[in-house]
Amino acid sequence: MQGDLFSGIPLGSTPTPDLPITAEQLRGWQQRLHDFQSPRFRRDVFGSGQGDLLSGNVADAATSIDPTSIDPLALTPLPLSFWRWAESPHRGAAIYFVLDRPPHLEHPLLLYVGETKAADRRWKGEHDCKAYLSAYGEALQRCQMAHQLSIRFCTDAPTDTRARRRLEQQLIQHWNPPFNKETRQRWATPFTADL
Repeated sequence: MQGDLFSGIPLGSTPTPDLPITAEQLRGWQQRLHDFQSPRFRRDVFGSGQGDLLSGNVADAATSIDPTSIDPLALTPLPLSFWRWAESPHRGAAIYFVLDRPPHLEHPLLLYVGETKAADRRWKGEHDCKAYLSAYGEALQRCQMAHQLSIRFCTDAPTDTRARRRLEQQLIQHWNPPFNKETRQRWATPFTADL
């Protein structure tokens, strides 16, 4: 078989077929994530309220915060393109959550937890999560599945970087979001193999 000089595939090699995920596989992946996270989204799981994360010693703030006291659904959802706005709605230190709200599931899916010292600048430029979200969105489109992606910022976060990162790790351990590097292996994100 003669190769196409303009296809980008080296001559003499066999093109690898595009192996997109099926809608059934993607729904199964979402369901497994939902089954794990759903109990964490129930209202009775969250503490009496967020309270002031900065009260007391800032260095100890993250160790004294129960990750179940932060309700991602109580935070204002923004589109993922928020960082392109002329004026950012958030500034300063923050913990942020990226969620999807598939219509066929009872609760949303928490896909990523992050921390930043500059909420207005964190998503400008490169970010690993952007690549995962892009691949996830493309997989959903190929499967003709609806999605509603959003990002939510908790700006009542420790300003001390070490304390904020400890809180981020506690939240990652609690939620097990599939796009955080600490949990990617657990969920085996099926819509991207090259990240």
